[in-house]
Amino acid sequence: MNTSQQPTRSGSASSYSASRDSSNADGSLLNQAGKWLNKGSVGDLLGRMSTTQKVVGGALLAVGVAALLRGNKAGKATKAGSNAQTDTLNELLYFVNDRIEGYQRAVQESQDPQLSGYYKQLVSQSQQFANELNGYLRQQGGGRQEGTTVKGKLYRAWMDAKAALTGADEKAILGSNIYGEEWALKAYKEALSDNTLSGTLRQAVERQYQHSQNTYDRLKSMEGKQE
Repeated sequence: MNTSQQPTRSGSASSYSASRDSSNADGSLLNQAGKWLNKGSVGDLLGRMSTTQKVVGGALLAVGVAALLRGNKAGKATKAGSNAQTDTLNELLYFVNDRIEGYQRAVQESQDPQLSGYYKQLVSQSQQFANELNGYLRQQGGGRQEGTTVKGKLYRAWMDAKAALTGADEKAILGSNIYGEEWALKAYKEALSDNTLSGTLRQAVERQYQHSQNTYDRLKSMEGKQE
């Protein structure tokens, strides 16, 4: 899903060098962020880190997410061939699974019964979305996709670290959900715009996209009431 942008052969030597150095820098930062993420739970890790290390770790995660977002744009342009529809489904499912984990996290952290209840509904809705898309994937000979995006993992780890340092409140949880829903909407838009989906599958994705848009609108309305 994540690919590095390659320089064109027609570019100058200096352009190639700059692109290669940028790619190497992004890869190095992502590797460092990945090592930081895989060392253990966020709570345990924070207990072993100095304030400077916490700040550096957070910066690495932020830069890693930005690099992955750039990589995703480059990767979309290379997708082609007879398996394009399966590729689109797999990619969309990564973000739907991110949506599941994001709202599960919100359920665990929220202390507001009404908000927590709504987040539980969104977990269930996201699981239904994933089941539906996996059903279409199975019809095309693919295996069930239960993975999440690396950028989603990094973002949730960063939010966990932030909550551990500053505390989690309902406004912060809501803001995180809005950000996650924006990612989901972007994924649905890209899946519908690359012209690989057709028939009942496209209709299903369009329906899920509309539900996601409705969710985003409701979350934004809830945010406005908290201000």
